[in-house]
Amino acid sequence: MIMTRGSQRATFNRSALVRVLSDTLPELPEPKYDFGERLGQWLDFSDALTLLSVLNAEAGCGASVRQDESDLPAQLQRLRSYLSESIRSDGVFNLASGGLAVRIPFPTPLPNATAKSAADFSPYHRYYLAHQRDMNAAITALRANARKALAGRSAEGKQLADLDAAFEKFLSVRERNLLSNIPIMLGKRFDQRYAEHRAALADPSADDPTTWTQPGSWLEAFCHDAQTALLAELELRLKPVAGLISALGSAAENKESKPQ
Repeated sequence: MIMTRGSQRATFNRSALVRVLSDTLPELPEPKYDFGERLGQWLDFSDALTLLSVLNAEAGCGASVRQDESDLPAQLQRLRSYLSESIRSDGVFNLASGGLAVRIPFPTPLPNATAKSAADFSPYHRYYLAHQRDMNAAITALRANARKALAGRSAEGKQLADLDAAFEKFLSVRERNLLSNIPIMLGKRFDQRYAEHRAALADPSADDPTTWTQPGSWLEAFCHDAQTALLAELELRLKPVAGLISALGSAAENKESKPQ
């Protein structure tokens, strides 16, 4: 396939999550809109007024109570590692080989389940949503702490923190609705994996769901698909709080570099 320089640049600039979904679902259409244009459509008039008031706020003193900011980068790293490990440790192979207990186990066929009943996507949909709730709860708390620390650093930091809080408020529902589409998209991949598995069987009527948890099975392949999407979504969800913590570090460096 020949790609133009423009298409290569577009692919490179897409988020990891979009690239993962595009690789998993090749029929996924390319976005036909500009991000800034779509963002403008998401914000109503009152939202725009709130953002304008934040941007035009008079520079004043930062928060009187300084939050402990020294451990925030380490907290971010611990949170990323914790959530990543939670996603990676719940695979079919882990469960099939007697691995360690996991917090959100990947669904496996029930004993005596038929191939038809075991191929229901519903448990896998709930599994993905459970990981999304887990990520959202942990990241939201750290993001709030980062905003408090940034607001206590300076007037500029407070403005940035207020702006982030406003965007979180305006876009949280939109973000939740968009991200809830990911497991729906993965349902198509699940059906595709299962159809390929059935087509490869010499006798489809003899399909045994107990073999689906064996290494190299179609279900293990789908588990990898789901984990890859979750890890990419995790990085997407971490971007706002990582940006706040980075801004906090930059503010600290600028303060130290100023002559006394």
